[in-house]
Amino acid sequence: MLTETTAAPSLSLSGWVSQYLVAAAGHSCEGSGQSCVAELTLIAGDASPRKYYRVTQGSEVASPTLIAVESPPTEKNHEFLAIRQLLADGGVRVPALLAADLDLGYLLLEDLGDALLLSDLTDQSVDGWYASAFTSLLSVVAIDPLPESLQPYDETRLRQEMDLFMDWFVPRLLDQPITLELQEAFDHLASRLIENAQEQPQVLVHRDFHSRNLMALPDGKLGVIDFQDAVVGPITYDPVSLLKDCYIQWPRTRQLGWLSDYRRRLETCHNIPPVPEEVFVQWFDLMGLQRHIKVLGIFARLAFRDGKPDYLLDLPRVIAYVSEALDLYKDIEPAVAAFQAVFEGHIVPICRGASWFRGGERP
Repeated sequence: MLTETTAAPSLSLSGWVSQYLVAAAGHSCEGSGQSCVAELTLIAGDASPRKYYRVTQGSEVASPTLIAVESPPTEKNHEFLAIRQLLADGGVRVPALLAADLDLGYLLLEDLGDALLLSDLTDQSVDGWYASAFTSLLSVVAIDPLPESLQPYDETRLRQEMDLFMDWFVPRLLDQPITLELQEAFDHLASRLIENAQEQPQVLVHRDFHSRNLMALPDGKLGVIDFQDAVVGPITYDPVSLLKDCYIQWPRTRQLGWLSDYRRRLETCHNIPPVPEEVFVQWFDLMGLQRHIKVLGIFARLAFRDGKPDYLLDLPRVIAYVSEALDLYKDIEPAVAAFQAVFEGHIVPICRGASWFRGGERP
């Protein structure tokens, strides 16, 4: 949530927020000298249809500052509220909830500011910030994920996510047919990656734990947002989202150093039984391969279906993650080797010729 835009909120949302502010003040606005009209300024949102507005009253910023959210029923509003409470009860710093009307799709939340972690990451600051991020993750994985609160990250869901690569990235973005060779290699790789995910300890997983969903707060701590897609899933999924971030990339040696520190902290906190480092690293790398194959499809879908082509400019980084993982495991994983032959031999050369790969015009 960063950049102001020109779109205006619906009058009904403004009225709903105004009613809350009046009730919270405990008096009528008449004769009080205070504006009872909530002024909402749209601030840039995320990859979803949700819209976020910063709340002001006349010339005064509401104190504490608030965020009004217009969220259609498709956006898992019930899940957002349930998971927000689960995380808050577990000691995770999430926005406080001031009011909600799920029939209207309106939420009023604490404003955690504009400082996305991505903007604060430098070679000098990243060690400290990632240590804080992993402290938050330790609280996340310590939460007992109640069956009625969270869905399992099961075989069906994992496969549906990877299928986005075959539905959107190859035929839509690259305008290429799905060959028999690609389909067979993809099917074998998908089966192996699902197996890798399911053999790991299963914990509460944020599912988008990266630098655009972590807020750098004035007290030096991190706030966590965009958690409504949380599931019960593999323990390396959130570390992959953070360390192999689709929006910023670090050398592998640093990734593995941070991952090793996190694994030791997990074992010390008794969140998992001891796991050999090489096993944990393989879980991490293959989990990353699943996530990044999925992201290739998601970013293509965001561009074509949702009219958000800027996501294509991050695809070269995601492709590099996929290529790295394929190269690392081609000699020990037959399914990886078969997919690498098609991906590097056919898919990557086409990508390199695309305008978005070269940082040129968006399609």
